[in-house]
Amino acid sequence: MALTPMPRAKPVLVYLVTEDWYFLSHRLPMACAALRAGYEVHVATNVVDGGAAIKSYGFTLHALNWRRGSAHPQDLLRIIGEIRALYRRLKPDIVHHVGVQPAIIGALAGVGLPIVKLHAMAGLGFAFTSRTVRARATGFAMRMLMRALLNRPRNAVLVQNPDDRAAVTALGIDQSRIFLIPGSGVDTEQLTPLPEPPGMITVGFVGRFLADKGVRSLVEAHKILIQRGRAIRFVLAGEPDPANPASIPPSEIDSWKQVDGLYVLGHIDDIREVWRIAHIAVLPSRREGLPKSLLEAAACGRPIVATDVPGCREIARPNVNALLVPADDAAALADAIDRLAGDGEMRRRFGEAGRALVEAEFSEHRIGAEIVALYAKLLDQSAKPLHSNRIAV
Repeated sequence: MALTPMPRAKPVLVYLVTEDWYFLSHRLPMACAALRAGYEVHVATNVVDGGAAIKSYGFTLHALNWRRGSAHPQDLLRIIGEIRALYRRLKPDIVHHVGVQPAIIGALAGVGLPIVKLHAMAGLGFAFTSRTVRARATGFAMRMLMRALLNRPRNAVLVQNPDDRAAVTALGIDQSRIFLIPGSGVDTEQLTPLPEPPGMITVGFVGRFLADKGVRSLVEAHKILIQRGRAIRFVLAGEPDPANPASIPPSEIDSWKQVDGLYVLGHIDDIREVWRIAHIAVLPSRREGLPKSLLEAAACGRPIVATDVPGCREIARPNVNALLVPADDAAALADAIDRLAGDGEMRRRFGEAGRALVEAEFSEHRIGAEIVALYAKLLDQSAKPLHSNRIAV
């Protein structure tokens, strides 16, 4: 007589992420919320130096031999096989694929397995934002795969802003499978409003040094302001990302270090140190999912200058807490920075409004409740049609 399998005490959730640092930086609040809600949480990722930190939260870590950025067929087949073997062994109830590449690879690895798959599209990545021939060719192939894979049963898509929802719909993904949750949440208890620092007006940028983040436009805007005789200091906190084709070459970054009034800080562990010395937060990106750097800056009470592009305008509200400019327009960027630098009352008003916005819409408690509600909804309706909407809490 066959024995009936005992039901599991906890539903098993797996996060599939390319890099350990990205999980800790961008998905930790969601995973913690799931753990508190009673999920057994696993993290599958390439481990560099974040393994101990991931385990310290109570998650089970699975190190993957994943070469992010590699499109070699042998590498892709190997990692698909590695992830499929992990899914077959763990038998998760739900997997959360973080990013476009994990979504496609994870969907291929999970074909035919009775798993609910949630594919998080954060900003849509280089293949969708770059104008190069390589990016356009890669983007075409990825669109075809996404349309074929993500419309299969037990698949759903998570986006961070309405523009990305429209973009995913335009790819041919059934709207009933698309859900919107704005980001991963901000710790509003740790990130609290900071007093404006004394001294020279300082502009802060936090992010990877990528062409798509608009860093070159920012450096050019600094040059324009110097030519105008404006005493405004720029600090850039971040590092290049060699696995991303849009990464700024180290030699170019080294040249920035020779420019008076332009400071390259590198990686900063405690982001509050940047906003303690900066009066204005800036992000001249070409496209975002929902930029963590601006959410954190707003939580610390900093006014924003950003580009009027998807993702940025979700947190950077024009004439509420931010000034918006066109992408790749260094002159307009310099004008906006100059305007905000010269108006202390506007900086104060924008800073207060940004903090209120984060508390009302983007706190990690609110976002954590939304993602847990979505997991429950997908598990409950795994055999039924999915219905699109933002999850109410």
